[in-house]
Amino acid sequence: MKIAIQGRLGSFHDIAAHDYFGKDTEALCCATFEEVFREVAEGRAQGLVAIENTIAGSLLHNYELLRESGTVVTGEYKLHIEHSICCLPDDDWDTLTEVHSHPVALMQCRHYLERHPGMKIVEAEDTAGSAEQIAKEGRRGWAAICHVSAARQWGLKVLEEKIEDNKHNFTRFLAVEAPKNTSDKEDVASKANKSSLVFALPHSEGALSKVLTILSFYDMNLTKIQSLPIIGREWEYLFYVDVTFADVQRFHQSIDAIVPLTKELKILGIYKEW
Repeated sequence: MKIAIQGRLGSFHDIAAHDYFGKDTEALCCATFEEVFREVAEGRAQGLVAIENTIAGSLLHNYELLRESGTVVTGEYKLHIEHSICCLPDDDWDTLTEVHSHPVALMQCRHYLERHPGMKIVEAEDTAGSAEQIAKEGRRGWAAICHVSAARQWGLKVLEEKIEDNKHNFTRFLAVEAPKNTSDKEDVASKANKSSLVFALPHSEGALSKVLTILSFYDMNLTKIQSLPIIGREWEYLFYVDVTFADVQRFHQSIDAIVPLTKELKILGIYKEW
């Protein structure tokens, strides 16, 4: 099974893809999330993309890419994020001068890095990519912050594991497919208990409150709401909403009930909650 991910082998996307889809998964490594969604939309692979982190918050651009690409959410996965610091085998604390990693990973290890003020902090595109660069280019004096599996994959020495400041650090990923590749609808309906929606609202008093009231009436549990501005339409917003439910028929009834109150409503996916 070919799965498009953003990042390199050994990255958190790679780990999550193998955890969710299975050990036989073939990762199609992409430089950007735009490339991931393009591969999925054109039917060359399924995809797994990060959508939010318990510390860093939502990946807002991925909400836009999800809606614009026309891909369908088929599942979700939540990965516990653990960071390690690593370097070339011949290096050690007394020889390190720089530490490289993705800006979010560096932020999540901020307090740890404050205890090593002698190292220059350098932002990079990818956690696993930083480890790969050190290994391939033989960068003496450089360290990388990444998952321990990336360090081992590139033959680096792990100086310390689990260096993240907050141990309750999780990232939620969405599994996505091209619409024509999604599973049989009856099979999905029999297991589904969660859905992701997006809609706009008329600029009228209580518009959002009315929609949320109806969802509550139909026993929809609102687990996430994210607003994003509509480009080119001042002070208008798209609302991305996740709901969980016990009865998929009640879910569809709730959608029918809110359609007259919304604009541009789209169901991004109906799937099983992780």
